[in-house]
Amino acid sequence: MQALRANKLRAALTMLGVIIGSGCIVLVVTVALAGKQYIIAQIEGVGANLIYGELISGTSQTAALADQITPADIEAVKLGIPEVVQVAGTHNLPMNVVVGGVERPINLVGVTEGFQQIRNLMILRGRYFDQDDMASHSKVCLLTAELASLMFPADDPISKDIRVGELHFTVIGVFQERVATFGQTEITRESMIVPFSLIKYYTGAEFFRTFYAQADRSEDVLAVTRQVKEILQSRHRPAAEYRVENLTGILDTARRISMALSIVLVIIALIALTISGIGIMNIMLVTVTERTREIGIRKAIGAPRDAILYQFLTEAVLISGTGALIGILLAVSVPILSNVLLRFIPDAQGITIPVSWISVVLAFIVSCSTGLFFGYLPASRAAQLHPTDSLRYE
Repeated sequence: MQALRANKLRAALTMLGVIIGSGCIVLVVTVALAGKQYIIAQIEGVGANLIYGELISGTSQTAALADQITPADIEAVKLGIPEVVQVAGTHNLPMNVVVGGVERPINLVGVTEGFQQIRNLMILRGRYFDQDDMASHSKVCLLTAELASLMFPADDPISKDIRVGELHFTVIGVFQERVATFGQTEITRESMIVPFSLIKYYTGAEFFRTFYAQADRSEDVLAVTRQVKEILQSRHRPAAEYRVENLTGILDTARRISMALSIVLVIIALIALTISGIGIMNIMLVTVTERTREIGIRKAIGAPRDAILYQFLTEAVLISGTGALIGILLAVSVPILSNVLLRFIPDAQGITIPVSWISVVLAFIVSCSTGLFFGYLPASRAAQLHPTDSLRYE
């Protein structure tokens, strides 16, 4: 301890590499856990255990219309696959809406009753469609929050009348999607959703551009995806092609990216620890040289070889252990402070950055082991010095 206090700056610079390395280990695990937690939350926000599909192509216009996904198809999916707990379908069209004599382009989306549940839509004001709205072809609609603020900047949009094409709709609700949907959505910033049965007034036919099925458990998603595609192919011509996918691929890709990033950061941390270990070894060799006479005196009065060895190993472990503690404290403070700041950001409500205490223990053990490993050579060299030669050293 006296030797370290006598060379504070040298000890501090030697610790710097350990501080960086141990801090990197903790932050690597923190980034990986936070990324995984965020991605899973995003996917669950889009819709838990979600399978989605659409028609890719048909060989002719007549055949293409016959190959379209219909309400009967998704009903067959719901009845034919016990693991499916909910189904929904959508059909979106670019349209113009007229409010107060002003025309504005919008995205008109016809949806079924299960769409709100399967996609976890947040109803900000009013309500969603009920069974009566769907069965009676009620001319009611819901607006996205962005579209509602543009169309009715100073008024409550509920019960307001708007005209889309030849039909007039009454606004019954305002909604928004819970999270970003990775491009797998028909909802845009300026979207208006209506009961699916009204879409035939604009298209002349009832079919879905996109359909959704929700599996009961995450373990059933792959099997349900395969069965849904088989049902669609069996109900239509062999030439028709359907794309049926799930969000598992997105999650797997995100995990691979997270793993690759973690590996890169771990390599950087190990490089930093290796450099710091070499620095510890270099400084300890200098220390042994400077204290050769002290070693000789200790040996002359009876200090055994192990006592000299442990003395310098302890010094190396003190340097690496103190650096590890400082690095860990700095690394842990980052997610803790970030969680405090996230509370003041409205869009980040519910997001937390986890701290892995396993990574804290691992960083401390690895850092101390680095000091012990690289400190052994100088300590062994000090322990092997001959007392007579040590006392003559100036």
